[in-house]
Amino acid sequence: MMLSGLFDWQTRFEQLDNSGDPLVKLNQIVDWELFRKSLQTIRESNERKSNAGRKPFDVIVMFKIMILQSLYNLSDDQLEFQIRDRLSFMRFLGLALSDTVPDAKTIWLFREQLTEAKLIKKLFDQFDDFLRKNGFSAKKGQIVDASIIAAPKQRNSREENKQIKEGQTPDDWSENKKRQKDVDARWTKKGGQNHYGYKNHINADVKYKLIRDYEITPASVHDSNVFEQLLDKDNSSKDVYADSAYGSEDKRNALKKAKFRGHIQRKGCRHKKLSDFQSKANHKRAKIRSRVEHIFGVQAMRAGDLIMRAVGIIRATAKIGLRNLAYNIDRYCLLRLA
Repeated sequence: MMLSGLFDWQTRFEQLDNSGDPLVKLNQIVDWELFRKSLQTIRESNERKSNAGRKPFDVIVMFKIMILQSLYNLSDDQLEFQIRDRLSFMRFLGLALSDTVPDAKTIWLFREQLTEAKLIKKLFDQFDDFLRKNGFSAKKGQIVDASIIAAPKQRNSREENKQIKEGQTPDDWSENKKRQKDVDARWTKKGGQNHYGYKNHINADVKYKLIRDYEITPASVHDSNVFEQLLDKDNSSKDVYADSAYGSEDKRNALKKAKFRGHIQRKGCRHKKLSDFQSKANHKRAKIRSRVEHIFGVQAMRAGDLIMRAVGIIRATAKIGLRNLAYNIDRYCLLRLA
């Protein structure tokens, strides 16, 4: 039986540089120290009164762990195992074989601290500001769209569901059951199919396909309800692209009032079909609007599936926000390499 020595492991690490592993490129291109000052506020607010106990993991290492989790849609337990098991993850985090790896509870706690401090949106905006200052400002118009994020279906009785819809929590639920039940996710219908979970409403710029803003809601909230608040006034173009869900007269008039040029898909029906002109205009708009599908497609492809491993709107907002930030970081890397 042959034992691996120190140089065997070093050789394996060095080979990762030429393997095409995207994590190597992320480390080379992204200045992770950009986030340290904001992340450090978590440690300052949770600073121990005593120096006893294990020294906490570096905030940048923990933040990069959040990015890994968002890119690959791993549970806390799966993530702990993958960091221990995969050389590429260890290399990305700057961990040696002899280093202690954050366990699932530590990963969960750090994400909870990010959530409680409402820091994720701040980090997202901070990175967007970095993008704009470094040659990737929003250009050529914006696309507004939403994607359904599935959540585990709840097995509740009709009476329990009725109470939940009324904003109440069933009286007979224990504290442990309350922690396991999602009372914020909702049902919606799309393409003739029922879906349960949340919606990730985003604004993406046409040129770079970067997410410029986002809002998270229960899936039952109509796409158009957060339309105006997602509009980006700093885009170099006044063109706004969206599908027919945003096509009410109120939304079209709101765009005109805000001096945007609306390019919203028209929707025909059995009794009122689209004219040839409207159909051609739809086709032209769709070529640009479809660029937003790349964003949702990449998120789904990298993650394998997009089911939400979180309970409640607050934690769902945190997880989806991290996923949007991870997409932008990954996209920035690809744009730099192009």
